[in-house]
Amino acid sequence: MILVTRESLNPETVTATVRQEANGGVVTFLGTTRGDNDGRRVLYLEYEAYEGMAEKMLGLIAQEICQRWGISDVSIAHRFGRLEIGEVSLVVAVASPHRQEAFQACLYTVDRIKENVPIWKKEVYEDGEEWIDIQGQHDSSPVSD
Repeated sequence: MILVTRESLNPETVTATVRQEANGGVVTFLGTTRGDNDGRRVLYLEYEAYEGMAEKMLGLIAQEICQRWGISDVSIAHRFGRLEIGEVSLVVAVASPHRQEAFQACLYTVDRIKENVPIWKKEVYEDGEEWIDIQGQHDSSPVSD
């Protein structure tokens, strides 16, 4: 399952897509919006996505994971649009016959998403806003309201 959507994400639904009888290890990662970044209070986040390319890149990452770890069950869902603090923005679910591969593949998947997928995040603060690049770095020229 590969999904890029404006709708709320249900982690249980995404995880259910990778649960198979042959899989003894199922790892699910949830990326959630936090209310503080570098000591600044975050009011909400806005994600923008190049939807078609984001879906394509997520699919390629899932294929890479399957080939690298020899597993067949990877699901990724990423939300875009306005997200309130505490909402789920990313769900990565990986399953394999053994837990070690599932943990390694899940961590690698999240890192690859942050490195390569065209989804951008803007943090909105009490005193302005700032775009955060794919690797989580702040834009050097924040825009104030």
